[in-house]
Amino acid sequence: MMNRRIMFLEELNRIRHDILTMASRVEQDLGNAWDALRNNDGELAREVKASDAVVNAIQLKIEDQAAVLIATQQPVARDLRELVAIFKITGNLERAGDHTVHLAKAALKLSGEPPFHAMEHLEKMTTCGKDMIRGAVSAYLDQDTEAARRTAAMDDAIDAEHKALTKELLRLMKEHPELVDQAVRILNTSGFLERLGDHMTNICEGIVYMVENKHEEL
Repeated sequence: MMNRRIMFLEELNRIRHDILTMASRVEQDLGNAWDALRNNDGELAREVKASDAVVNAIQLKIEDQAAVLIATQQPVARDLRELVAIFKITGNLERAGDHTVHLAKAALKLSGEPPFHAMEHLEKMTTCGKDMIRGAVSAYLDQDTEAARRTAAMDDAIDAEHKALTKELLRLMKEHPELVDQAVRILNTSGFLERLGDHMTNICEGIVYMVENKHEEL
């Protein structure tokens, strides 16, 4: 029985390591996507798009491992909740990875400096998004629900930047109809970053469920 428990924990630790690898990849891709947008770097944008396949492969590997543990070890209580939470974590990291790809695609479509303070807002959202990815995974690895709650609260800053940018772009489109197409692209890009923050909040909710056995909307 002890050997079986040791084997279970070893497999679970491997999964945790892979989750860290997946999150680090998404965080790096988000930073690269922002650099591609800021510097109008098409080659870097294409690298981010290609990296999405790596993120997806890590997700499948983790979920396969978790499914095997559920089927063969028949975990209960805290162990089972963690394995269930793992699916939520990887699913939301994968969706966050998709949004980094959308940001990279925007870099290929947006030429020159976006009007008004768009880049300032997008940069703040990107920085906060990277912090949320790092914070959410650290909270998971540390089994720290208070850290998870603090990380989820960071989404308010992303939402505030998105709201401010939306307000500016609506005014821009009204005053300069010729810039409507560019403004819409920027608005869509901001929306991708806003949703990325939502996915990190979902992960934090999964951590609270895993540790405290309760469903809490953060």
